[in-house]
Amino acid sequence: MATGGMDEASNMKVILKHYVSGSPQETDMHLTAGTIKLKVPKDSNSIILKNLYLSCDPYMIFKMMKLERQLTDPYVLGSPITGYGVAKVLDSAHPGFAMDDLVWGITGWEEYSLISDPKNFFKIQHTDVPLSYYAGILGMPGITAYIGFYELCAPKKGDYVFVSAACGAVGQLVGQFAKLHGCHVVGSAGSPEKVDILKNKFGFDEAFNYKDEPNFDATLKRHCPEGIDIYFDNVGGKMLDAVLLNLRPHARIAVCGMISQYNREQPDGIQNLSSMVLKEARMQGYLATNYYHLYPKYLEIILPLIKESKVVYVEDVADGLENAPKALVGIFSGRNIGKQVVAVNCL
Repeated sequence: MATGGMDEASNMKVILKHYVSGSPQETDMHLTAGTIKLKVPKDSNSIILKNLYLSCDPYMIFKMMKLERQLTDPYVLGSPITGYGVAKVLDSAHPGFAMDDLVWGITGWEEYSLISDPKNFFKIQHTDVPLSYYAGILGMPGITAYIGFYELCAPKKGDYVFVSAACGAVGQLVGQFAKLHGCHVVGSAGSPEKVDILKNKFGFDEAFNYKDEPNFDATLKRHCPEGIDIYFDNVGGKMLDAVLLNLRPHARIAVCGMISQYNREQPDGIQNLSSMVLKEARMQGYLATNYYHLYPKYLEIILPLIKESKVVYVEDVADGLENAPKALVGIFSGRNIGKQVVAVNCL
């Protein structure tokens, strides 16, 4: 159980001050200093982690809220917020983890974390790729893209694929998977810079800035004149409603997220669901955590694609825990370009 050094360390943490409604602000969080013992408690299965990278993900907004119908357990006020992260094991009383192991899983937004039950952590075996990738392409966002596209949408060569929020952590992968599969791919994003990345870095056939488009139905008819076989939905709302008017027969929709709706007091209604019947289409929401048993299969597929540069991944890395609140808030306004990660500690 040696930690190879100090028995106690200072520990900066990101704390949620109060539950939020609407768009989260940096002022909803604050940094506080504390200390942490770097030895695991006796007679426990705990591990002590040195957090290296933290992942900023849209689902975290639900944990920042106190809702009448709670979708997930909210954060505990006064305690560090939590999310996916990449970390190094400093001490372990768990038989599955040893000192110096690298892992990814749900950890605290702090410099060091005591994890009482690490059963849901994944041990990192491949270190010849950037460790930050385990907060993105090799972590939860990566398997989310894989499951939604391949397992739920069952793509066929020649399918017409549309991806919203296509420059984000998940969307950029879905578009590249679709191109590798021989599909025609269109993406939407929120700035000219992101549109350029979609077309010139990720290889999308078409892309548009949704902020410049007053009529999404007309936009989709212009960019997807043949209609849409697969829609990978990251935004919901008016874009989803417009997609429903442009479906091809037997279209498939994977509902990964609805980020355009998360900070609205009154979400947009969907008017065009009758198209699902007329086109014999299928729409399915999903949680990636229910598919983690496929993670080894995903790694076998994605690692060679990364090493052969057949898939690229864009990250937006904020440096230091003090910049974590700004980074998290930014994903809800589209300020990030690519996967938003916070670098906390160096190895």
